[in-house]
Formats: sequence, C-alpha cells, structure tokens
Amino acid sequence: MSKKQISFGKISFNINKTSSHDSGDASTTGFGTFGRTPIQEQKDIEEIAEDLESQHVHQVMGIKNFGKKAKNIDVEEMIKQAKIAAQEANRKKLEANIANSSEEKSDSAHNSAPDQPQDDSSDEEVFGPPVPSSLLTKDPDKDKAEGKDDKTKGDEDSYDELSGSDDEDMTLESRIPNTHEVEMLHGTKAVVAVAVDPSGARLATGSIDYEVSFWDFAGMDASMRSFRTLQPCENHPIKALQYSATGDSILVVSGSAQAKVLDRDGFEVLECVKGDQYITDMARTKGHTATLNSGCWHPQIREEFMTCSQDGTLRLWLTENPKQHKSVIKPRQTGGLKTNPTSCAFSRDGNTVACGCYDGSIQMWDHRKNFVNTTSLLRDAHQKQSEISCIAFSYLGSFLVSRGNDDTMKLWDLRNFKKPLNVFGGLFSRYEQTDCSFSPDDSMVFTGESLQRNQDVGRLIFYNAKTFEKVTHIEVTKSHVIKGVWHAKLNQIFVGCGNGIVKCYYDNKRSLRGAKLCIVKTNRKKQSMEVVSSQQIITPHALPLFRQEKLRTSKKKMEKDRLDPVKSRRPDLPITSGQGGRVAASGSTLSSFVIRNLGLSKRVDDEQDPREAILKYAKEAEENPFWVAPAYKKTQPMPIFQEGDDGPSDSKKQKTSEG
Repeated sequence: MSKKQISFGKISFNINKTSSHDSGDASTTGFGTFGRTPIQEQKDIEEIAEDLESQHVHQVMGIKNFGKKAKNIDVEEMIKQAKIAAQEANRKKLEANIANSSEEKSDSAHNSAPDQPQDDSSDEEVFGPPVPSSLLTKDPDKDKAEGKDDKTKGDEDSYDELSGSDDEDMTLESRIPNTHEVEMLHGTKAVVAVAVDPSGARLATGSIDYEVSFWDFAGMDASMRSFRTLQPCENHPIKALQYSATGDSILVVSGSAQAKVLDRDGFEVLECVKGDQYITDMARTKGHTATLNSGCWHPQIREEFMTCSQDGTLRLWLTENPKQHKSVIKPRQTGGLKTNPTSCAFSRDGNTVACGCYDGSIQMWDHRKNFVNTTSLLRDAHQKQSEISCIAFSYLGSFLVSRGNDDTMKLWDLRNFKKPLNVFGGLFSRYEQTDCSFSPDDSMVFTGESLQRNQDVGRLIFYNAKTFEKVTHIEVTKSHVIKGVWHAKLNQIFVGCGNGIVKCYYDNKRSLRGAKLCIVKTNRKKQSMEVVSSQQIITPHALPLFRQEKLRTSKKKMEKDRLDPVKSRRPDLPITSGQGGRVAASGSTLSSFVIRNLGLSKRVDDEQDPREAILKYAKEAEENPFWVAPAYKKTQPMPIFQEGDDGPSDSKKQKTSEG
C-alpha cells in the first residue's frame, strides 16, 4: 500500500513551461504541498497533481486548487549564476591581496589561491558583492601595534571624531577651545564661584552680591539669561559652589558658618548645624563656629562633602546627618598652634584630603585612616600669612598645582613632595577665591590674573605642565579674572570675572553641546495675552430670573452696562433732605435707615409727617376695626380732639372763677 500525500496544488520550477489556462490543469495554480516533495520532471509532477485526494476534493467542493497562480522560478539557474558571481569576486579579491601584500605573504597566498576557486562545494564561498579594496589593504598587525583592537575601533570617543585629528599631532595652543566665546551676565559684583555639573547640562554661578544663578544650556536661547536667581544664605557672600559627582545636588559655601546643599532647581535640601562658639576644643562642637572658606564633594562617595572654616578645622559631613559632622581635621602650625585652612580638595580617587593653610603650608591626610597625623606635609609651600586660594590635583593624580595670594602658582610632584617642579611668578591676585587647574589631558595648567594698576585687561594664562613655558593667554575682560573651569566632557572653559560677567570659551569643531546649544536659538518674543477681567457664566437650564442672556455683539453689552450704575460708574446723587452726611440718603432718621437696609419696608417717605401718616388710616380703622378697637369697644371713652389754633397759651391771662 503506497503512502498517500495531501496536496492543494503545486509550484512549477520550469521557466520554459507555458502556462495553460485549462480548467482541468492543476499544475499552474495553488500554494504548494505539505510534506517534502523532491523536484522531479514535468511528467512526474503532473502525475502527483492528479492523485486521489485532489480528485476527491474536486468531487466534493467543486474546485481543484486554491489561491492565485504560482510564480514560475528556475532555482537551479539562479544558483548557477550566484556561484559564477562568487567565483569572480573571490578571484578579484585574491588578485588584490597578492598585489598589495609583501613577497613572503604573496608566495603563501599564490600556493593556496589556485585551489580555492575550483572547489565549488567549499563552505568558504562568499556570496554577494566583493569586499572593498581599501579594507583589504589594512594590516591587522599594524592596528594591534597601535593598540586598536576590534572592540576599541567601534567605541572611539566622539571627542576624537569631532577633532578630525589626533591630539598628539596638535600643538598645545590649538587644543585650547577659544575660537568662539559667549558672554553671560550674572550681576554687577565679582563672580567668585563657578560650577558645572558632570553632564555639562547646567551651570551655577555665585557672587559676593549674595546671589546664586542657575543656567540651563538646553533651555536658554541666544540671550543667555539664567532661569533662576536666589539668595540661599541671606546676607552672606557666596564663596564656593560645586556639583556632586552625580549632579543631583550642589554644595553652597558662603560667608556664614553653615554650609547648605541645594538640589538641581535651587531648593534647599539640608543645612549644616552651627557649632558652639564658646567651646575651646573644636572637636567637641558639632559644626563650624566661624566663617567658611571653601568646600568640595567627595569624588567617589556621593553623600559626603568637606568644608573648611576660619575656626581652624576641616569637617567631613554626610548628607544623611547634617546635625553633626562625620570627622574633624585640625591642621597645625610649626609650634602646634592651630592655623586656618583657606582651601581644601580631595584627590581624584578620593583617598587623600588636602588643604592649604594661612601659614603657607600644604597638609594632606589619608581618607581611609584617622586624621591625627598627616601623610604629607610641606611647611613653606607659599608665603606665610597669605592665603592659598586654590589647590587642585591632576587627573592622573600624580601632580598638584597650588595658587597663592603671594602672586605665584606652583606645580608639585606628589612622588617627591619637597620642592616644587616650577614656580610661575608675576600672577597678581586680589581675591581669596582665585583658582587654578589642569587641562583635561594634564598637559597644561592655567590660572586667572587680577588687574594691577597699569593693566587694562584681565587674562587667563596657560602654561605647559612639562616644559613650564607659557603657552598662551586669553584676554577675557576689562576686570579681574577670578574663577576658571575647563569642563572635560564639554571641552569648554567657563570664566568668572570681577565685573559680574561669566564668559564661556569653546571650539566650534572640538567642543560638544553646552553653550553651542544656546547660540543657535533665537530669542522669540512672547505673545501678549489679553486678560479677561470677568468671565461670563452660561447657565442654559437656569430659571428665567437667573438666566444670563448671551450678547452676540459688544454694542448691546455696552448699552446694557450703561444702564447699570455700578458698571457705568455713575456718580452719587445729591442729598435732597436730612442732615448727617450720606446717612440722609438712606433715611433722615435711624429707624428709616434700619428699615430700608433690613428690607422691612418697600418704601419709606422720609419727608412725610409721621402724624399725618398715622391719621391717614384713622377712617379705615374706625369703620373696620380689627385688632385693638373690638377689645376696648365697651370701655373705650369717646375721643375728644382739640379744635382751633394750636398756638401758645397766654400765661399772663388771669383765671376767672365762677362765684
């Protein structure tokens, strides 16, 4: 017994076959068969199509096949053409490899080349277009020598893509992004604090005018206006600002003894506690007792920050517990007395705490140990009795740069922390917040310069960190240059000046986002909206008494408002009678005033005589008594009214008595 097949038609693979429109031919229509049917000759296929199942379906349903007419495709011819195209591509590729490779590689490739195109059944045949010759000529060994493997090729930084060339081929001066500049106005006083969040989306500036301004690059237009300005510490100048490592909060260090932490929008998150100023031992107080000098966030621990104060201590805080410090660090002078730290900083890995003191020393502690003994101490780093306005670690962590008010900036090697590598002199500074820093690749150090008596323009000066030569300088503004921040991700430099101006320098090709997002936006004028003083409430189902008619034209509304004394602002009518000011308008007497205001009477005539008003109802009361008269009808005497003139009686008239 032969195995039966269920079929609903067939697909023909012969291109040369002419399609027949005969109703009895089931070989040209349908959508194939179920099961594996080998491709056979035309005669065998026609025999399969006329099996018993298809005949039974024709008898029962009256149809032979389903679906539309199948396309006739010659698969064998397509496979042959693809093989020929693949062989041609392989031959061209091998010829290009032989021509461009070295002699040793060409010999080995020549021996294996003739065998490959002849083997049609090989699994390594390539289908499709040939590989471009520019990709085949690259030497993989050269890429490995350069340190570029397959993974790093696709993950190159966008900074290098925008630059168009390697940084090694560029001079130091060309690496400084100063082709374009944007000016932002904070106020009229000196900007002594500048902070940019790690993502480069927002900028915060603080000044000695007690205000902190927030700038959002994505929301600003070409006018470069801040979206929020506030005074977080009341009447205390802002001394330092810094965003946390995650960018969700900002540390505000002011002239008060209490540091504050704000969120991204400027709302207060916490305020550090103030210590007891009458306690001598600063380790026994919960907070600072004198003016703050500086502060910074821990680069690794997102909830920890550090502040330094005039009370001679550095304190570590946690955002979870602002009511008490985490640790206290007390820097000492040579004789053991306390000294005031004027600047503080964490190393890039967060393992070292450093501060510059008023006695000219730089002291460091290990963050992983207790803060009793210093790990590095340099007494004569700067001039004594002068502020060290800033200390900054390099990105690699092996160098340190310090800026002092002794008109110098010094570069230190932490592996040999005894003498400075170089001293950059002639840098005048008037502010305790004048800072210095490294470029993102640690190839340069830069700092700002305050104006001296004979100078007109404040400068931002760049020095080579290896040869210690001056690279270049940027003339910023006609005022002091105090703060400078070179953001590594944006590749933009933000400078705070003494006249309240904040400048941003960027390169149009090598800088990303930041101020470049703002300059392309135009300042659109807001459309003035007409304020509607009173809204009309439409009540369609209200009673006719309370229903407000909807006036279609303004003319009818004006005519209706003209009749209203309130809307038309009609002046008060003159007083016709009575005395006592405006009370007479409501009634000449107190009783009429009360009656009218309480609604007890519809109308009260103030000019009518009260006696006449009562006698007006005398006739009606006499004819139709209802209340009082029936009760006293029997006992009521006859009323006698005086007749004649009501003039005064003559008192001198003598009385006559009847005798």
